Amino acid sequence: MSGTDKTKAGHDLAGPVVILVEPQLGENIGMAARAMGNFALSRLRLVKPRDGWPNVAAQRAAAGADHIIGNVELFDTVEQAIADLTLVFATTARAHDQAKPVVGPETAAAEIVGHVGRGGGAGILFGRERSGLTNEEVALANRIITFPVNPGFASLNLAQAVLLIGYEWFKLSTAGALPFAMPERSEPASQHQIQAFFDNLVAELDKVEFLRPAEKRDTMLVNLRNIFTRMDPTKQDMHTLHGVVMAIAEGRKGPAKGGVLDGAQATRLRALLAEQGQGGATADNSSTVRGLARLLRRNPTDAERILWQSLTKDRRFAGQFKRQTPVGRHIPDFVSFVHRIAIELVNPHESDAIAADRAKRRAWLEERDYRVVDVQAADVERDLEGELARLEAGLQQGR
Repeated sequence: MSGTDKTKAGHDLAGPVVILVEPQLGENIGMAARAMGNFALSRLRLVKPRDGWPNVAAQRAAAGADHIIGNVELFDTVEQAIADLTLVFATTARAHDQAKPVVGPETAAAEIVGHVGRGGGAGILFGRERSGLTNEEVALANRIITFPVNPGFASLNLAQAVLLIGYEWFKLSTAGALPFAMPERSEPASQHQIQAFFDNLVAELDKVEFLRPAEKRDTMLVNLRNIFTRMDPTKQDMHTLHGVVMAIAEGRKGPAKGGVLDGAQATRLRALLAEQGQGGATADNSSTVRGLARLLRRNPTDAERILWQSLTKDRRFAGQFKRQTPVGRHIPDFVSFVHRIAIELVNPHESDAIAADRAKRRAWLEERDYRVVDVQAADVERDLEGELARLEAGLQQGR
């Protein structure tokens, strides 16, 4: 599972020593070290690794568990590797017919936690990939660990065995604490809030005659109510659900529905916007002006969309222009505050009202040291690269 957060400090716990007896492949050593790192086991001992040590393959497979790989201890015999330990477990999938306790990983972990907590040294022996531990090596241990696996397919690879033991030990050592929990982003919804939402929902359902037939209405209402009470909603949940219901009932607020306007439609809307704005913003027409402006912004013409995508993605302009942004009481099609340039996109056959509105806007902007560049929509659709080159030249002149 990916997702390690390297900004967080790991656990520093006193745990058992992991002892790999004559491991054959460096990759298996590295993956065992990685499994150890997952569960805060840090002490790794190797008994006669076949391919020697250090091992590049082990370092690669460790996937960041460098603190474990870099502090590996090497031994020639199992006896030497466990000499300083007072409690040793041998892992095996086979019965060795030895008179010593056989425990599962959870029981072994509990004993290790208690033993290490009292100051004792504990270790776990893991055998060779192909043949496991010998009878003589198992005889050196105090306990045998075996795993509750499918008896017809009982073999685990080295890293899997280390991971299972490490998981049980770490779970006990940390009282099963999880690394994170779901954040509580909102207070629980009050019964009053739930009831208000439900009343609103029922009112909208009645409008579309959903709660039919009449004899089933009460049962349907109970079922609906139970959906929301079972989920233990928060205040934010109720706000969101209320918004969903109203959006479905009323449709998207405001005049914009999304889509692309053609040049003729955009021209008519610009004419309306210019006519509404000729007398200046008043209480009567300000909402209409804002609505028309939002419609134009949310429904760009092909030329506006093409030009905006180029201004956004082209390295010559990226990040320098904003679209439909107020400059004082005016909203040019595109503006660069960095270069103090306003771009006006001119559609074919614009009315006198649009031309007069644009002239007034140009004068206002130029009084405030903005350069206003007219770009013909038809030229953008016909020769975009040529228009971009002309804009670039205009930027160079202004520097």
